[in-house]
Amino acid sequence: MRKLFLLPLLVLAAAVTVFPQSGRRITNPQPTYTAPVQPPVNPEPAPKTTAAPPPLMFLPERLLERKIKGIDKGDFRLADFHGKVVVINLWASWCGPCRREVPDYERVRKSYAGQEVEFVALTTEDPDEAENDVKKFLRQVSFGFRLGWADREMSRALMNGRNAVPQTIVIDGDGRVVKHWSGYAPGRSAERLRDAIDQALPQKTQ
Repeated sequence: MRKLFLLPLLVLAAAVTVFPQSGRRITNPQPTYTAPVQPPVNPEPAPKTTAAPPPLMFLPERLLERKIKGIDKGDFRLADFHGKVVVINLWASWCGPCRREVPDYERVRKSYAGQEVEFVALTTEDPDEAENDVKKFLRQVSFGFRLGWADREMSRALMNGRNAVPQTIVIDGDGRVVKHWSGYAPGRSAERLRDAIDQALPQKTQ
């Protein structure tokens, strides 16, 4: 009799145990876990940065023969100074460092008077828009260089990817670029230019 009484209880207990395991009535589901996103095995390559242009070694013939509109004198060409050391200074009237550089460069220019060195200063500004500003600048500073306007093609070629002023280029008598630098170096500007000119001048034989 006791066995018959226990049998329904066992059946009921089994039913209670099986019922929640069906999953259809669970009100608090187990939390899910998301694996962290891994970087791709073969990621997309980063965008390539534009490589710096190679150093300016020689001025192309088309640039040497290009007519430059003079500011204080008539037109001229860089080819007019073949055989001389040529110092080219790129500047602009709105450029503070350019203004501060002029007195240093003027001292250097005067120290090479009578030697085969030509000093040329080219503004990168548009003559149609900046003529008044440029002339005002030149009234305020003593700039004894040969002065001219560098058009867009000449500016781009001389700057060689360095879109800043001032810039200085020193070329020897064979047309080779000896030095090319950007910026004004307070206290060292004149010495740097003088060293470059001496390097470009023919070495005197004993």
